[in-house]
Parts: sequence; structure tokens; C-alpha cells
Amino acid sequence: MQGVFSALPRVCASSVTPSLTITPTLPHRRFSSPAATASASGSAAPPSAYEDQSERLHTLKEAVILPDRPGFVIPTYQILSNDGKLLNKKEYPSELDQATVMKLFEGMIQMNELDKIMYDIQRQGMISFYMTAFGEEATHFGSAQALTNDDVIYAQYREAGVIYHRGFTLDQIIHQCFSTTKDLGKGRQMPVHYGSKELNFHTISSPLGTQIPQATGAAYSLKLTGKKNIAMCYFGDGAASEGDFHPALNFASTLSAPVVFFCRNNKWAISTPSSEQYRGDGIAGRAVAYGMHVIRCDGNDLFAVYNATKEAKRIAVEESRPVLIEAMTYRVGHHSTSDDFTRYRKMKEVNDWTIGNNPITRLSNYVIAQKYTTEKEIEQLRKESRNRVLASMKEAERAKKPHQSHLFSDVYDEMPLNLREQKAELEAHLAKHGAAYKLDEYDEEV
Repeated sequence: MQGVFSALPRVCASSVTPSLTITPTLPHRRFSSPAATASASGSAAPPSAYEDQSERLHTLKEAVILPDRPGFVIPTYQILSNDGKLLNKKEYPSELDQATVMKLFEGMIQMNELDKIMYDIQRQGMISFYMTAFGEEATHFGSAQALTNDDVIYAQYREAGVIYHRGFTLDQIIHQCFSTTKDLGKGRQMPVHYGSKELNFHTISSPLGTQIPQATGAAYSLKLTGKKNIAMCYFGDGAASEGDFHPALNFASTLSAPVVFFCRNNKWAISTPSSEQYRGDGIAGRAVAYGMHVIRCDGNDLFAVYNATKEAKRIAVEESRPVLIEAMTYRVGHHSTSDDFTRYRKMKEVNDWTIGNNPITRLSNYVIAQKYTTEKEIEQLRKESRNRVLASMKEAERAKKPHQSHLFSDVYDEMPLNLREQKAELEAHLAKHGAAYKLDEYDEEV
């Protein structure tokens, strides 16, 4: 790897240590063999064929590579401790001034309050589904801050903060979850499946991992057209177990596509812990095998996430190389409102992360120490954030639903015969049995 980060101590993939320091002047650590010997034929191997340049060993015991060798563990980049202190002041991104940091902090608070309320109202039956991002807020705002709106985003379903930071309003988020006429998707998507053509944020798809190869293709298109932007692809550690993951990384690497794969390793794939999901050095170790640049960072450290994403984008644009970021974090909440995490993990584990390693608490400690704000002002910020959600929610409750004709629109330029027949059948059914439905809650047909 080449760039500005070189972590000195080595830490395991499952830990995030506040003692990690960074030396910005050293080149990126390279995970490679000792000096290569010439091939038997004497001919030079292609630059990508590292295996043809490997050292020749003549003892089998030396040649067997153990998967748990400590020297092969990729380090974790961190610059902000849990108590809000900078571990390496030289690594602090100077462009993040007080106003910017407070904007990011306020965004994290806003999304946190949104999640609390939306989760509760789903339980009351007001919306059909919801997914929170408790404990992962720094991955959203740290990464989004390092991008521009010209960068194309392919998200999973736990990145509401990313699209919010891009300019998707609180009203748009809530109206999407309520499936009102203000929903850009016209009520045809599940809640939390946001999308915005204006903001270069591709609409989220429920099937796991499908966005990963799509992001590779989009990045290759950006390369062919000469644009100096990237495709940014978010996914969780569970999605990295899907079949889409591996060909996406291989294509990205061999095509030198300017794509950044951002893996939120929150240690749980619904009810499957990472210890049962994979062996080896997390998700980052796989990128090394595909010949990609890789950065593992503390996902609860806003500044580390920002720096990692900024550097990854630089590599992707300037060197036309894919990069994988593995952000080590923790899913504090349930997988979704269809899940109950108390059936497979203990509250002590959750509380330890909520209290001891929380991204909002960590940044709170920092902004208070810097005298950017006070605990009293933060409490007021939470109240104001909560009130904004409640006000938007009340408006969404009163709003009408999209007309049922939108079930058939926006797929074909000209509606085919089979859809015209289905639409006519629905209209005839409603004409006869309309009293059984709350049609007054739906908008008029345009």
C-alpha cells in the first residue's frame, strides 16, 4: 500500500485499541514475500503475477503458510481515543474546523434521535419496517464528509446518515418510510430503501450484496469516461459472505476501477457473529489477496474514518486503483425490526459497546474538551433533533399515499399488454369493492 498511513503496532481484526499510533511519513506497509528470485525461465513475470516472483523454498515445513501468523494481521488505524483525546495530533485533518466538526456531530445526533423514534413507531404499527444504525454513526458521517456529490454511492440499508449528509432531508427520509406522495419512490420500496438521482445515491436494494458488482461496473464506466470521481460501495461483513462480493473485487482489481469498497464490520450478520462467519484476517485480508489497497480503521473514530476515506478516494482517482476500507465497529441495535438480538447475545456485550466505545460519546468528549459546546447544549441539541423528527412524522401521518396506478408505472416507456390488463383488472376490482378499502387515504390519479 502507498500513501500517508503506516500503523506501527499490529492489532487483531476484532479489537480496536486506543494505544495505536500512526507515523505519517512512512510509506504504506506492504504485505509481500522477501526479495523475489528470478523465475526458472528467466523471463519477467507480469506486474500483477506476484506468485511468479515469490521466493523459492526447498523445505515443505517452511512452505506451509499458517493462517494465524501474527505478522499477517492488518493493523487498525485510530487517532481519537474513547475519552475524546487525539492519539496523534499530526494526523488530525486540519480542514475539519470547528463548524465542520459540529455539523458532523449534529448530524450524528439527528440520525440517532431519528432511529429511536422510527423504531418505536414501527413497534406501534405506524410504519411496516425499520433498521437502526445505533453505534455506527461515525462510519456514515466520517466517510460521507470525504466524498463529493459527484461520487456515485451504492449503499446497503444501514447508511441513512450518508444520504442525509448529502442533502436528503429529514422530511424525505420520513416520508419514504411512511410511503407518502412525497416519497421519491412513490411508495414502491420498503422503508429505509432510500435513493436520489439528484444526489447520485442509487436506490437501495433488499437482496444482500447486489450493489457490490454494480459499483465495480459504475467505477469502470467513470474510468472510461475520464471522470475524476469514484464509486463508493457500502456493505456489511455479512454481505462479504455473499457470492457477489468476490467477483466484484476481482473485476475491480484486474480492471483497475476507481471504486472504494467500504465494509462496516459490525461483528454481526443478523444473528451470526463474525467468529462463526469467517476465518482469517477479517474482510481486509481478502482485499490483499485480490491485489488491492486496503485500510482497516476504527469505525467508531470519526476522524480515522474520514482520513481513511479521503486517502482511499485519492488512491482510486489518482492511481485508478480500487481500495477496500474495513471499518471496525459494532451493531448496537437489532438487525431490523424483524429481529430480537436478546435471543443470541447478552446485554452486557451490548452495554459495553454502548457505554465504553460509542462513536457519539467519543466525539462528544472531544467537542466538549475543545470547548466547541457543552453537555447542556448537547442535551438541548438532542431535544431539538427529536422535535424535528416528531414534526416531520406528524406531517407524514397526514399525507396521502401515492395512487395505486403507480404500481404499474415507471418500468416501461410504454406499458406492455400484460400490465395494461392487470391495471384494468385492479380498476374493475376497486370499482366493485372500493368500499372495503381506505381509498380516501390515497392520492388522485395523475
